[in-house]
Amino acid sequence: MVNISSEIAAVAVIFLVAGAILTWSFYRAKPYGQLGILPWLQSLVLIAPCLIFFGLFAAGIALNLAVILFLLVASTIIYIYLGNRLRLLKTNQIIEPKVNPAVSQSVTPLETPAAVTAIVPDVMPISEQDLKVIQSIFGIDTFFATETISFQEGAIFKGNLRGEPDLVHSRLTQKLSNHFGDKYRLFLVEGTEEKPVVIILPKTNDPSPATLAQKNLSLVLLVATIVTSLEAAGILLGFDLFSNWQRYREAIPLSLGLWSVLIAHEIGHLIIAKRHNVRLSLPYFLPTWQIGSFGAITRFESLLPNRSVLFDIAFAGPALGGLVSLILLIVGLTLSNSASLFQIPITFFQSSILVGSLARIVLGDELQNAVISVHPLTVIGWLGLVITALNLLPAGQLDGGRIVQAIYGRKIARRTTVATLVILGIISLVNPSNPIPLYWTILVAFLQRELERPSLNELTEPDDTRAGWGLLLLFLMLATLIPLSPSLAGRLGIGG
Repeated sequence: MVNISSEIAAVAVIFLVAGAILTWSFYRAKPYGQLGILPWLQSLVLIAPCLIFFGLFAAGIALNLAVILFLLVASTIIYIYLGNRLRLLKTNQIIEPKVNPAVSQSVTPLETPAAVTAIVPDVMPISEQDLKVIQSIFGIDTFFATETISFQEGAIFKGNLRGEPDLVHSRLTQKLSNHFGDKYRLFLVEGTEEKPVVIILPKTNDPSPATLAQKNLSLVLLVATIVTSLEAAGILLGFDLFSNWQRYREAIPLSLGLWSVLIAHEIGHLIIAKRHNVRLSLPYFLPTWQIGSFGAITRFESLLPNRSVLFDIAFAGPALGGLVSLILLIVGLTLSNSASLFQIPITFFQSSILVGSLARIVLGDELQNAVISVHPLTVIGWLGLVITALNLLPAGQLDGGRIVQAIYGRKIARRTTVATLVILGIISLVNPSNPIPLYWTILVAFLQRELERPSLNELTEPDDTRAGWGLLLLFLMLATLIPLSPSLAGRLGIGG
């Protein structure tokens, strides 16, 4: 009774928090009219399936796969419809810009906006000759520059955007290239005043390739991860590899299964990066004794053209790695029988909503037993899903953080990074017996908390299809990491 009432209280808190956030965001969005209300409706549409799923799940009502797919498809269709409405509204406002009357009276359509550009400061990193040429690329049909400010090794140009961001960026970049070749890079980003600005930086500001020391570090981490994956496999088989080196052959099959997930993840990143002509660094694998590896850190060694490319590369890794893990899990569950190698407690299936639900569908009433015999692929698939889910946490330069940054922008990505670190810290304190949240908190805080550098065109958002797929991955991440309580699992037929 205590467990049931605590679950009801937890669900009530979740709904109250969600309601408070939606109410607060509605009043924040209301003053902006349709430009504010439409994004708010998109948030409502996306959060609704999650609230329905978890609410019914907490009540002991397990939705079948058809209903879940219907909720996700319906939510995605409505999200795309609202996104198209919002994009059309933004386009109409860009096509009909508000021009300062004082400027429009003093400048004819044939004049370049450089004539009204503010005087540059005394110290400007770009030479005066280059600066005059750069100012000449702007126009009243692309970007009407009104002020020039020194910035790092280049300059910021404030002004008014006069067209679709992707088209404007393409035209300005082409003009810049015609004059200077590969000398400068043009960024179209949102300024501190939430207005579009153009930033010009020299090529020397591009991401640098990996040094020899960094490549050696990648190799050392690879060897260390091979060792920890063998150790994790040995622990699953019931022995300590370091005390029984002669048994390393027994651990190799399970270790190879884990590496199939890790390699699939990195191949996903690499394929899409090559498609977009983006260079990636060597992967820096992260060894851990508990599950073999936390995945890998991969740096971008070239600038990204836009946020859609950032999304595609970030999405491809966990999508392919997660798909391989899911296949391994389902195949393992299907092959499981009373003579299977592993004897695992029922709490294994209670540690994840996703794994428990799939096991309930495949194994049925066998989950009423205290101990379940499963095929080794079941455990490998579960480990792969956990590794994928950890990399999908919406923080910094993790794949999940990159996806959030691509869909919602840098401001929201910073907030989700802080929120993720706080939640991980709380979990570490509440459940000190599980060291993984604490390790992951330290790892993200020291190595991965910073956002990716802005894309060349930071204003053009990914389309709604990408947003829908990204949010589906984040939903599966939650379903993988959130456990079932014993009483709730019992009501769903997972455990006696």
